[in-house]
Amino acid sequence: MNNLSNTEFFWQSASQTHTGNVRQYNEDAFIARDDIHLWAVADGMGGHEAGDVASQLIVKMLGEIQAHATLSHYVDLVDDTLCAANDQLRQLSRKEYNNQTIGSTVVCLIAIDSHIAYLWAGDSRVYRVRNQHIKQLTRDHSEVQNMVDQGLLTADEAEAHPAANIITRAMGAADALHLSVGVEETLDGDIYIICSDGLYRDISDEELLKMALQKDVANICDNMMRLALSREAKDNISTIILKSTINQ
Repeated sequence: MNNLSNTEFFWQSASQTHTGNVRQYNEDAFIARDDIHLWAVADGMGGHEAGDVASQLIVKMLGEIQAHATLSHYVDLVDDTLCAANDQLRQLSRKEYNNQTIGSTVVCLIAIDSHIAYLWAGDSRVYRVRNQHIKQLTRDHSEVQNMVDQGLLTADEAEAHPAANIITRAMGAADALHLSVGVEETLDGDIYIICSDGLYRDISDEELLKMALQKDVANICDNMMRLALSREAKDNISTIILKSTINQ
């Protein structure tokens, strides 16, 4: 493997969110900060207003972060920020919402030099497209994923299972927030898809891959949203398309 530790990457993103074809309100929120190499999607839950509050609070607090020069410190900073957001959501639940859950999934990707890190809770996802292959980097915190891991369901069966929307981890759901973290080296031309479940419920991995092979991130984002909305689109849909390019 080539040593890319001192390689400078240029990052470009395109992002969209939509209520979908059924919901009246959009409880999703996202932040796309190419300037500080931070991108995130939050999928709120708890009904309109409560879900809105959760997802908007998360992206607002992430937006106040200042980029750090080292990846490990940047990960710690994002982790601390999300834990602080979790505390605020728990306090709001007790003080203003009669202990109603004010929760949200979150998936956040950050980049420093030739490496990325991604942190998540829930079933919003990060995919990587590299060398004409697509890979899901995150692992859903969900009931059906647990059943897949135990060999009780196949991945295809999990998508159509009645419990497909039940998540086992989320922001605002418990006093202690436990985020999963992944780190990997990025390569020139890698495409990352950061999305809420509203996208991948209606679009297969093969379809995501085919669209992600286009060169322009804005076109990729437009085409994914258009395809999702041409189908049932029962949930809110949010996606960020992110591309890494080595600066020449």
